[in-house]
Amino acid sequence: MPIVCLTAYTYPIARMLDPHVDLLLVGDSVAMVLHGHETTLGASLDMMIAHGQAVTRGSARACVVIDMPAGSYETSAEQAVAAARRIVGETGCQAVKLEGGVDMAAQVAAIVAEGIPVMGHIGLQPQSVEKDGGYKIKGRTKENIAALFRDAEAVEKAGAFSVVIEGTVEAIASELTRHVAIPTIGIGASGDCDGQILVIDDMIGMTVDRVPKFVKQYADLRGVIADAAARYAAEVRSRAFPGPDHVFPATRKDKA
Repeated sequence: MPIVCLTAYTYPIARMLDPHVDLLLVGDSVAMVLHGHETTLGASLDMMIAHGQAVTRGSARACVVIDMPAGSYETSAEQAVAAARRIVGETGCQAVKLEGGVDMAAQVAAIVAEGIPVMGHIGLQPQSVEKDGGYKIKGRTKENIAALFRDAEAVEKAGAFSVVIEGTVEAIASELTRHVAIPTIGIGASGDCDGQILVIDDMIGMTVDRVPKFVKQYADLRGVIADAAARYAAEVRSRAFPGPDHVFPATRKDKA
């Protein structure tokens, strides 16, 4: 049975998604989706913890995983452990996620050794887009394919319980899924992955800017909200709202 995953950043969204998904990811995409940053590099440790606390309050059954933001783990294993401890300790989440393969294997292993489950992330890594020169699909050259397999192997060997494969050629993502024993979670990867994840705002039509090619939109809430706001504005300006049903009459039972 494929693993169903979605991102969540707030208490009400977590409550709505929790009955339907296996895993809720408090992604560093929150920096872009809710805070208006150009990239995920705008996420801070404090930001991730604040949103993580909201999501764990709204989740009763799903596994809650929180992204470790850029700058919180890359310097050393000690730095990574300290940040992971803080995230888990202050949110009560079940696991953390960090980007990287061979280059971050020591950090993954150190966090796992502390008893904190880690989800890996290979392929297109949003925290590295500035270094990579943009959002570039992975798995198009022999050298990159070999690197992807080394990354997957390194993350698995380091003790990660699963790994996200993002923005990777379909056939390569499928091969990677067969190559490692831990579950793979695809996003812009392959239907053969052991699970799938999407950014909730992309999936429900709330994204303000360009929606990635790999996203399927299951609703158009942006249109619904815009229509509701337009109707509200019209009724306020025409004094149709508030009406008798939306004010408190001065009666003996309910005085102003």
